[in-house]
Amino acid sequence: MDSCHECQLKENSMIKNVLIIGAGGFIGTVLRYLTTLFFTKQFPGLLFPLGTWMVNIIGCLVIGIVFGLSQRFMFHDSPWRMFLTIGICGGYTTFSAFAYENILLLQQSDYTTFALYAISSFVLCLLAVWIGLSLTRVF
Repeated sequence: MDSCHECQLKENSMIKNVLIIGAGGFIGTVLRYLTTLFFTKQFPGLLFPLGTWMVNIIGCLVIGIVFGLSQRFMFHDSPWRMFLTIGICGGYTTFSAFAYENILLLQQSDYTTFALYAISSFVLCLLAVWIGLSLTRVF
């Protein structure tokens, strides 16, 4: 196979991967918006950023499950794994929003909420990934 043909195949594969990840990102972003909207409407007066908090925990649980299943069933390099992890979970989780909201809490001198939000997010997201991985070993 000549090098130009190999380059074309790699480029086509990369374009396919970008489209797969982009489609997943679109879905994840819409789901993030809907999840945040749901929790904001359920708890309207809450000062704690519950929507982002829930999105990060749910997203970490899902990515733990997907990575666990991909390890268990050996689909590490599949388009489905890219679609689910990089695409959907990457579009769904909101760590940049998390960081921004923590800065706002610090700027407002709300140190208690900042500490509760930051520490609980970190601990519960790690726990959610671990649970997701563990669930894939049980079934």
